[in-house]
Parts: sequence; structure tokens; C-alpha cells
Amino acid sequence: MALGPRLDLRQSQSLVMTPQLQQAIKLLALSNLELESYLAEALEGNPLLDAAPGDRDGPADEAQEEATDAPPPTAEPPDTDQALSSDAGTADDLDVDFAEERFHHDSASDSVGLSGEGEAIDFDSFAEQDGTLHDHLLAQVGETFGGMEAAVAQQLVALIDEAGYLRADLAELAQRLGVPLALIESVLGAVQGFDPSGVGARDLAECIAIQAREADRYDPAMATMIAHLDLVAKGAFPQLKRICGVDDEDLADMIRELRAYDPKPGLRFGGSAVQAVVPDLYVRRTAAGWAVEVNSSTLPRLLVNRRYYTELAKGAAAKNKTWLSEQLAGANWLVRALDQRQRTIVKVANEIVKQQEGFFLSGVAHMRPLTLRQVAEAIGMHESTVSRVTSNKYLSCARGLFELKYFFSSGISATDGDGAVSAEAVKSRIKALIDAEDAKAILSDETIAQKLSAEGHDIARRTVVKYREAMGYGSSVQRRRQKALAG
Repeated sequence: MALGPRLDLRQSQSLVMTPQLQQAIKLLALSNLELESYLAEALEGNPLLDAAPGDRDGPADEAQEEATDAPPPTAEPPDTDQALSSDAGTADDLDVDFAEERFHHDSASDSVGLSGEGEAIDFDSFAEQDGTLHDHLLAQVGETFGGMEAAVAQQLVALIDEAGYLRADLAELAQRLGVPLALIESVLGAVQGFDPSGVGARDLAECIAIQAREADRYDPAMATMIAHLDLVAKGAFPQLKRICGVDDEDLADMIRELRAYDPKPGLRFGGSAVQAVVPDLYVRRTAAGWAVEVNSSTLPRLLVNRRYYTELAKGAAAKNKTWLSEQLAGANWLVRALDQRQRTIVKVANEIVKQQEGFFLSGVAHMRPLTLRQVAEAIGMHESTVSRVTSNKYLSCARGLFELKYFFSSGISATDGDGAVSAEAVKSRIKALIDAEDAKAILSDETIAQKLSAEGHDIARRTVVKYREAMGYGSSVQRRRQKALAG
């Protein structure tokens, strides 16, 4: 074997993640609201990108179209699915006609709530902005205290959580502020008299006791019951009667009164603003079948301003022309990539609707088992692409608003061997059985499994337990106690 330098030729295949490919993958996983923020940054960073004015679906001004519309793309944008799967096909044309009248509106709400100028009214602007719990308490501090006591009260309010509970050690707080512990306890006693009743408590028993005192119902029997809330939760009524020294009628009255108190008084006040879920897709049933439409109301329609590019390129230095060419290429690619994204999302959604047509027609009881692989094979895409498309995206239909991931679930085999039923359908049936059970005939997990088996679902008791706990239902013993308390 000779030793020495030599040249060898080798051929290999590898996946190169170009910046554009990485961006295309990122676009697929974004929801409409996230994409809106992304496009806002793109509009700010690229001077050749413009948002179409006026109605996105209506025809733009002829001169504006001439000035800003990009020419028909000569090449497809980077297909992320082809990069992930060698046998993936190219995207087919959309099987929906966006020029039809049924796609004129993004939702039913677009046809109502218009101002005199034809612009949609922002109903959210009429909503009253509720103050937070801390704002409400600080206002009462200003009316009640002054000097050192006001400073201590402000510190206490800052340590109260959204539910209204004080999460602090008084001794540590006194040491940190350099004040006597007695002053801290005195100020806390006054804060616990603030509205809402029960605020400033350090545990549930203290919260309930504060409310009982304000209602003038904190007698020895009620105090004893509040001190033994664990027995109330267990439904140990004979033991409670003996400890409190009351009969059945008095105990029932005390429990009803106990249930009327608010265990989390701070939640009456608004905390951080709740972000409403905006659907990314709309599904409607038409005479021709199911129509799937992308919600474009939250997305600007991007245009490439070629006229501006021409003006800037005149007389520009070579370095500036290179930069302008890069911006133009980036703008053209982003417009095409967005179009490819919409096509991919609609293609996946159409297949989901096709596979789960029973759900859209008759409800969750008719859902079928469905996996990402099934959808991917049906539409000729990679499984990871389908996973990205269905992440953080919501579908609005006549039955409500659902995350696309909701339609994928494992299957429960049938006892007769004829097909399978979705796990969501089984959960729905378990929920119906528990909701309909009588207080004197609570169903055990084994009984529920037997009923489901009689209905054709081959399901084990441990699976019933798993589904029941996932839906937030307690065991048969816990449900019996809850119904006894409710009675």
C-alpha cells in the first residue's frame, strides 16, 4: 500500500437548509396572528414590499396594480415538502374557487357591524376596561392609611396574588421593612377588611372565615366546620355533626352557606387581557360539498413595488444596486412563499374535512381515528409538513372552533372487529354516561367499560380511568360525595 497524497472523487447526497428553506418551514408552523406580526416586520425591513390598500379581495386601482404588483412568478418557491421527502409531489391547484360569491366574506360577522363609511366597527373598543385587583386594593389603601401604615399596606398588596391570597411570611416581611411584626399584623387585619371580602387571606380556611365574619355567621359551629374543611371535602357528615354539635338540618344549612362563599375572591377582577382565538380556516357546507377557506382578514396582501425599485435603481451605485436586487428577490420570494403556504394549508384542511366528514355532519360521536401519516400519504406530502401545518391553527365550522390537532386521535377497536372508533368519540360517550348518572347509582369504571363494550367499543377499565381523569372527572367515590354535597 503506497503512502502519499492523492485525489479522490466522491458523490453523496445531503439536505442543505438554505435560509429561504428555513424561512419557508417557519412560515408553515406560524398561525395567522403570528404570521401577521412576522409580515409587519417584513414590511418594515424591505422597502420594496407594500400592503395592498383597501379591500384585499376587491380589485385594486389600475395604476396601483401597474406600479406595485409583482409579475407572474417564473419559478415556484422552495418547496419545503420536497426537501423533506424525495417522493413528495408538487402542490396541486386549489380545489376551491376564491372568485365565487361564497368567499366574498371571511366570516358571517363581516356582513354586519359596519359603520357609515363602510368600515367595520371595533366592538372591542366599547368594552369597559376593568381594573386589576391590585389597582382596586391600592385605591382603598389610599383611602384608609397614611404614613408608615400606607407603605406597609402597599407592600402587602403587592404580595397578594390574582386569586386574592397573601403569599408572604409576615416575620420575613417585617424584618425586610424594618418594622415591628405587630404593625404588619395590624395593617393586614385592616387589609383583610377591604373589598372583595376574603382578600388578603393566607389560606382557604382564613378566606372563608373572613367572609363568614362579614356575613355575621361566624358562630362556634361554623368556626369548627371551617377549621375542618378536609372533612367537608371528604363528605364525612356524621363526624362533622358530632364535632360541630348540630343536627342534620343545621348541618345542611351550614354547608349551603359554606358553598355560597367565594374561595378565590380576587378572580372577580380582570387580570391580564385575554387573547381571543382567531380561526385560521373556515369550513362551510355548500351544495357542491365542503368549502374550505383561509381567513385572510388578519393578513395583509403583500405586493412588490417594482416601480419604486426602478426609480431607486436609476443612477445608483453598484453596491446599492446589489442591495436592491437582494431586496427585490427577497420580496418576490416572500410573496410566492405565502401563496405556497396558503395552498398547503388548504390542501391539508380539505383532507382532514374529507376524513372526518362524519364529525362535521353528526358530531364528535362519529369521529374516525386519524393520524398525520394517513393525511400525509393521501395528499402526497411529508408527515412533518402536515405536523407543521396543523400546529397552532384553528378551524371554525358550524360545530364551533377547533384546533386542527383535535381531529387526530388514536382508535379504539370494535368488539365485532368491524373498524374502529376515535378516542374522542369514546371520551364523548364516557362524558355522557357520567353526566347522566343518578346520585344514588354512580357508575364505577368497570361498569362504564361494560356499557361501552355492550355498545361495540372494545375498551379496558384502565383506559376508562385514563380518559375519565383526562376530562377532569373524579372517581366514583369522589363523584358520589360531590353529588351528596350538591344535594
